[in-house]
Amino acid sequence: MRTKIAFAALTLCAAATLGGSMISQAQQVIYEPAPAPVYAQSPTVVYMQAPVVNIGNRHGNLRNAQGNIVQAYQHIERAQAANDGQLGGHAQRAKELLIQADIELRLAANVANTEGRY
Repeated sequence: MRTKIAFAALTLCAAATLGGSMISQAQQVIYEPAPAPVYAQSPTVVYMQAPVVNIGNRHGNLRNAQGNIVQAYQHIERAQAANDGQLGGHAQRAKELLIQADIELRLAANVANTEGRY
């Protein structure tokens, strides 16, 4: 199996170096059944937590941005409630992206803290 994957990767790399015109022709999908333990596990549902302001005043701009994310998330929730959740899934996707942005801001503050920045 590894040789098939390596060959497919090599083919894609070679096509990319030849000007990229062969990439669409070189796509190869290899399917292999998952190991039995994967099928034996029950499905897991992951719920994402709503964004929160958890950056201190030390990083005022990041904290303000995080506050704006929380407000936007709350506005989307109100819009969903007002429209009985019938927004084509786009509002839910926007909320998921806001949660990701919230996490990224927290990580940015963590990096700033480790590097001694204010």
